[in-house]
Amino acid sequence: MKVSHLPHDPGPAAWDSILPQGPHYPKLEGAQTTDWLIIGAGFAGLAAARRLRQLHPTDIITLLDARAIAEGPVGRNSGFMIDLPHNLVSEDYAGALDKDRAEAGQNRDAISFVAAAAQDYGFTPETFVRSGKVNAAATQKGTRHNHDYAAHLKKMGEAHELLDATQMQGLCGSGYYHSGLYTPGTAMLQPALFAREMASGLAADGVQIFEGSPVTDLSRGASTWTATTPDGRLETPKIILTVNGHVESFGFFRRRLMHIFLYASMTRPLDSSEQRLLGGESVWGFTPADPMGTTVRKINGIGGTRIVIRNRVTWDPSRKAGADAVSEMGRSHSRSFHARFPMLANVEMAYRWGGLLCLSRNGSSAFGEVEPGLYAAGCQNGLGAARGTYSGMMVAELAGGGSSDALAEFAAQPMPSRLPPRPIASLGAKAVLRWGEIKARREL
Repeated sequence: MKVSHLPHDPGPAAWDSILPQGPHYPKLEGAQTTDWLIIGAGFAGLAAARRLRQLHPTDIITLLDARAIAEGPVGRNSGFMIDLPHNLVSEDYAGALDKDRAEAGQNRDAISFVAAAAQDYGFTPETFVRSGKVNAAATQKGTRHNHDYAAHLKKMGEAHELLDATQMQGLCGSGYYHSGLYTPGTAMLQPALFAREMASGLAADGVQIFEGSPVTDLSRGASTWTATTPDGRLETPKIILTVNGHVESFGFFRRRLMHIFLYASMTRPLDSSEQRLLGGESVWGFTPADPMGTTVRKINGIGGTRIVIRNRVTWDPSRKAGADAVSEMGRSHSRSFHARFPMLANVEMAYRWGGLLCLSRNGSSAFGEVEPGLYAAGCQNGLGAARGTYSGMMVAELAGGGSSDALAEFAAQPMPSRLPPRPIASLGAKAVLRWGEIKARREL
């Protein structure tokens, strides 16, 4: 089984770049054996490794990543570990009531799982904060979306608070927003610190970690698998693929996954006078009322006080976005930033980057035993932090022969829906994305 695409991450992993140099893990070299191999050290892979260690405390568990820890998609995430339904293909994030209740329960289990890891591994305080988030509306249409979503949350019995323009300005310092919808359950991550500290905790628990070791080939023998990297190979009875959309690069779920790049920019640190000009609270996180709008975070920690802007999407079935795309989307980020924060006209972006995201048409994950002894947990549908963590927990239980109501429910989801033929899918997806951005208007 030849791996068709290796991970490609355009631009720097800014969340990691603003931190002091962290620990490094070796490359896989030579021939080795292990009881368990997890390929991919993102949210799902880190969760799978921790859950396996809980279930099999004496087994040899190996976690392997193509990139350095925190340089791949986990370190490019916006850091919202969202507990509530967050359907990116709807206008107001909501779906069917029963499905949304089940998803909220799963997301909260994932957040609790990470909270326990934070306690056990001694996370830095800014790594994981249960602060909630705001759906920010910059238009009347966005406000209507928020009111529709609030009505849905009321039916679910979920806590929420509608904020007016004055409250939004008091929160973020900007008069750009018409309204907001606060929900208390989201946990906010510094995603690179999260990846680093999870990896350090796992290593202390005896998990072997190798980085800079992309798997180029998988082969199956009578009772074991062999994973080959440029410098070594590992023989193991069981492999777990936690590579999100790259599960298709290993030959599985072909023509069922939609691959898109999202783009973000991060400012240089704001000095004290700029922070006074901005005003507002010291940290906050906004998702857009329109899913095609702009996500904004103000962070205040090890790398200084900065603002992160994320918007714009490209359809990339090749799973490779170029530097030109990062530059083009970066210009959009600068426009969005200065529209919201005109008082910070002299603040420049220090980092611009892209990150790969995987969706399916029906919202299903790429999950299950795909060949004997080979398991997959991918396609997180835009909820990498929460759903990725949960799918990692579940795939560890599945591979370990576990049985629970939670696993049965998660494993019962249908296969990701098949896509139309490639030219039709690409033309349709690009048109839908572009029209969504046009309709978003000021929300973008």
